[in-house]
Amino acid sequence: MALLEVQNLVVEFPGRKGTLRALDDVSFTIAPGEILGVVGESGAGKSLTGASIIGLLEPPGHIASGQILLRGERIDHLPAEAMRHVRGKRIGAIFQDPLTSLNPLYTVGRQLIETITTHLPLNAAQARERAISLLKDTGIPAAEERIDHYPHQFSGGMRQRVVIALALAAEPELIVADEPTTALDVSIQAQIISLLKNICQSRGAAVMLITHDMGVIAETCDRVAVMYAGRVVEIGPVHEVINQPAHPYTAGLMASIPDILDDRERLNQIDGAMPRLNAIPPGCAFNPRCRLVFDKCRSDRPDLMQAGATRAACWLREKQGVPVTAGVAA
Repeated sequence: MALLEVQNLVVEFPGRKGTLRALDDVSFTIAPGEILGVVGESGAGKSLTGASIIGLLEPPGHIASGQILLRGERIDHLPAEAMRHVRGKRIGAIFQDPLTSLNPLYTVGRQLIETITTHLPLNAAQARERAISLLKDTGIPAAEERIDHYPHQFSGGMRQRVVIALALAAEPELIVADEPTTALDVSIQAQIISLLKNICQSRGAAVMLITHDMGVIAETCDRVAVMYAGRVVEIGPVHEVINQPAHPYTAGLMASIPDILDDRERLNQIDGAMPRLNAIPPGCAFNPRCRLVFDKCRSDRPDLMQAGATRAACWLREKQGVPVTAGVAA
């Protein structure tokens, strides 16, 4: 059974000029111990999907329809207090900027101990021991001393390690990591990704890794979901999606990654920009930017359909023998 099931999720934002649909019929699953990458341009709906799962949608945004199930139990309609316990105990969260996740007025130890005693049957002394152990597990040296330091006394990379320790404090089944390495330099990024991967493998937790970095996806994930304009346009094993993309948007993303062996002067690009929520075109939302567009793309919206080892929401899947890389700008 899947650990997490997102079924036909729709998120809307009501406004004076009408309702904006930010997520439109998003569905995917994550198995126990699996790392699912979610990738796409800014505004694609990646972070909004994560916020929906952990119950942190900013009002007036709300789930208009669909379901989110954790081990078969619906969690999308829980009261705020019940969802708070699910969020701390069963779902951990790691955010882009560790400073927004840590209270600057409290030591990291106090914040860890408070989280542990809230969700686990431990007294203060036991919780402190567990907090020190978590800090050691996440690679913080001299954890016995550092536990009494404040967030500003840690570097950016060390603060993110503290946030990971917080996310793991109550032994969650699922971790939602939203751009966990974006604010860090490249060498620290690699350490944090390796740490997250190793800890989750050893503890059996599943991870939803939200990022715009395909290098991180390739290095870390088992499967990847590509999002565009609030929808999943391709999903499948990470090796297949990267090496044999079945959607022109995915192919464009792959082609835009610099290749150390390629001496070309200009990078590939996807012409145009993602549509605004109040101006999503009919048919396939990607059709104004796609070089392989044809009439059906402009009128009918495709659902995910089988495309070899992956599934892609593209009418080209009905046309055999058309390589999606043909639509990538040179």
